[in-house]
Amino acid sequence: MRFINETSVYLKEKGFEAPEIGIILGSGLSDFVNHINIIQEVSYNHIPHFPTATVEFHKGKLIYGELSGKKIMVMQGRFHFYEGYTLRDVTYPVRIMKNLGVKHLLVSNAAGGLNLNYKTSDLMLLEDHINLLGDSPLAFKGVAKHGERFVDMSNPYDTGMRKKLMKIAKEENIKLHQGVYAAVKGPQLETRAEYRYLKLIGADAVGMSTVPEIIVANHLKLPVIALSVITDLCDPDHLKPVNIKSIMQAAKQAEPQMITLFCKLIASL
Repeated sequence: MRFINETSVYLKEKGFEAPEIGIILGSGLSDFVNHINIIQEVSYNHIPHFPTATVEFHKGKLIYGELSGKKIMVMQGRFHFYEGYTLRDVTYPVRIMKNLGVKHLLVSNAAGGLNLNYKTSDLMLLEDHINLLGDSPLAFKGVAKHGERFVDMSNPYDTGMRKKLMKIAKEENIKLHQGVYAAVKGPQLETRAEYRYLKLIGADAVGMSTVPEIIVANHLKLPVIALSVITDLCDPDHLKPVNIKSIMQAAKQAEPQMITLFCKLIASL
């Protein structure tokens, strides 16, 4: 708790006062911040006890501002297990958000589409997930000081926010799938056999993030939802070599729709 308190004090001194909504932006989805009335921003490497983003397409800034009359706190770039961090490190910002007063958490990510009904740049609202990271952000000594050790995960994604987002998508004529996200460690992409396995166990999309943050949000009783941008199609029978540039382009193509959904959801909270 000492580290959490020291980080929180630093951010309060920087002007991060009573944020209501927290947002974690995934790969290729950084333009959301252009819609915010930015009050303050701090690089991760200046924040005490904060990890530093090492992925080249993650900005690495914590932003505080206003949107639709709400005070919001945005992670422009996140941390991943594959960067060498522990899951406790990866989820540290979620604990900071909660400690500062955040009441709702919105998460986005770029994911590979396993469901063959999906198309590149489609959006998927997570209704459930499969944790294949081989670890938990709650598996550390003293976790009970932060909340219940054995966290119920029967409904990890907030029902109320999901219903609102589906209603907004219908009103805005935005195609929004609902599906199951599988989290793998990475950073290598999956083999054809691994894609077949993921489809077999019920995953509609696969990525290398999000699930740790969702687990900790539930641990903190912080209502959370997550949205995936389908950046590539993972059809094991027609698999092509991965092109990271194309993945980022697909994320950018879908970003305006994601921004619309998040902005209107924030206005409704």
